[in-house]
Amino acid sequence: MNIFGLKSDFLEKLMLFLHLVSMINMDEQIEKTIDIDRILKGKMGSKARYVPRFLVVWLKHIIHEDEVNRFLWASRHLEGTDFLTECVRYLDMKLDIVGIENLPDKNDGKLYTFVSNHPLGGQDGVALGSIIGKQYDGKFRYLVNDLLLNLPGLKPVSIGINKTGKQSRDFPRMVEAGFKGENHLLMFPAGLNSRKINGKIHDLPWKKTFITKSVETHRDVVPIHFGGRNSERFYRIARFSDRWLPFNLAMLFLVDEMYKNVGKTFRVTIGKPIPWQTFNKSRTPMEWAEFVEDRVYELQ
Repeated sequence: MNIFGLKSDFLEKLMLFLHLVSMINMDEQIEKTIDIDRILKGKMGSKARYVPRFLVVWLKHIIHEDEVNRFLWASRHLEGTDFLTECVRYLDMKLDIVGIENLPDKNDGKLYTFVSNHPLGGQDGVALGSIIGKQYDGKFRYLVNDLLLNLPGLKPVSIGINKTGKQSRDFPRMVEAGFKGENHLLMFPAGLNSRKINGKIHDLPWKKTFITKSVETHRDVVPIHFGGRNSERFYRIARFSDRWLPFNLAMLFLVDEMYKNVGKTFRVTIGKPIPWQTFNKSRTPMEWAEFVEDRVYELQ
């Protein structure tokens, strides 16, 4: 009994009930940042109404729409490096960083291109952004798929690129703006995240843009290797998608893969900067891109 004359077990149940009610009310007040219905309409226009409802429900489930929106709402006051660091905390990522001393001094007056393999497709970008952002006081930018601009916390550190949509004609201009800007750049030159190739998790061939633009803007290149992998299910879907479908079906599963990787430890190895003068006429830009890609995988 207590001062109200109620049994303690009843009072505990009452408090639990009130807590659950408060959580329900809180959810009702959440503004949806990620809204599949809105995204489909934005991408497809009036044709979005022809998408079967069961497919829309499945999409919301596979991208964890409710969980992601709850996190985004709770962290809505954060942006840039602070937002990325909060993502690392939320995903319970443990980072084993090797070679942190290879990161250039933030006060040396130079700008750098940081390039990494892309094994996960989400958490690796979040973790590296947090690391680079902390080192350089938020003075960095991603070149990212424009879908990620739906995340308000990422907007201040992102240059959105839609290679297949109406912005495709602006792709060179966006890249140009990024490299000629006053921020370091963090890039995943493969474009897509890693696939399972001959039994090993490895990037698709790296594109040459980071080489040509780093030379043009006199940016040294810092190689980074991120250790990690997705599930076997993901690689089966990616293999099927890459071979038979005209779109990247595997990308839809990346958020689900992110939640599967919660609580894991990832090894991040930072290599020594490669001077931009290294990338001379002795090799083509594509060959130099492959050279840096090999350098990254030698770090693992």
